[in-house]
Amino acid sequence: MNNSGIFMVTQFVLLGFPGPWKMQIILFSMILLIYILTLTGNVAIICAVRWDHRLHTPMYILLANFSFLEIWYVTCTVPNMLVNFLSKTKTISFSGCFTQFYFFFSLGTTECFFLCVMAYDRYLAICDPLHYPSIMTGQLCGILVSLCWLIGFLGYVIPIFFISQLPFCGPNIIDHFLCDVDPLMALSCAPTPIIEHVFHSVSSLVIILTFLYILGSYILVLKAVLQVPSSDGRRKAFSTCGSHLVVVSLFYGTIMVMYVSPSSGNSVVMHKIITLIYSMVTPVLNPLIYSLRNKDMKYALYHVFCRIRIIQSS
Repeated sequence: MNNSGIFMVTQFVLLGFPGPWKMQIILFSMILLIYILTLTGNVAIICAVRWDHRLHTPMYILLANFSFLEIWYVTCTVPNMLVNFLSKTKTISFSGCFTQFYFFFSLGTTECFFLCVMAYDRYLAICDPLHYPSIMTGQLCGILVSLCWLIGFLGYVIPIFFISQLPFCGPNIIDHFLCDVDPLMALSCAPTPIIEHVFHSVSSLVIILTFLYILGSYILVLKAVLQVPSSDGRRKAFSTCGSHLVVVSLFYGTIMVMYVSPSSGNSVVMHKIITLIYSMVTPVLNPLIYSLRNKDMKYALYHVFCRIRIIQSS
């Protein structure tokens, strides 16, 4: 209760996926398995790039950073989701909810910029291969990686701070498995359309601009690939770029439905499923997409697992 005698919410209830206990256990097991696979696959990529000196190139350094990002992206939501599957109260504190809200959007924004940088890297490597080593240096790669993290984590500080200052005087039930902008704004007892409009405008701007940049980069890459005389060269270029495009299509296709057209009329259940796809399915598929079609990465991952076996047996 505040000084005006109005009861203020100190915690929220995340309904998640309500259902009988057996269904909760099944969902818990499935999400836990996906989480373990995500951690294992992305950690393996980081170790492969770290231990194999042949992978100390901008493309693989970006991939390792992308894997590091994916680990934190799933970790900011999944552990709390797993606890809620086994909990009767399913509560999250006010500060915990807004901390999750901030990290979820900051990491998601950082992923958009990482995909842009990775598209730029592929554009340079395929469209301007002679100048690629002199342009995409280790220093430039480090600067681009740092900018991705910096812009991603600074972009939503002010909007989320203002949302956290809104009065929440009940009810406190969020029909979602994480703290998202629309469910939170719906619970405020003094809604401010301006803040919500600014938040969605920033989100839409980031998503649309980064998507258009990536799309433009790959159109130029496709034109360059079609002009390659060697069939092996075309196959290798298509293989590398194809894996990137699968990730981009899956990630952007779902977040556009959620944040570029938030009033698209989808049901609450559909919103949860869409959020699951871009927050959990994409991170677990990334190691498979990037490694299974890349001989160098497959070779490095093989040596990573061999090294782990040797350590375990000694």
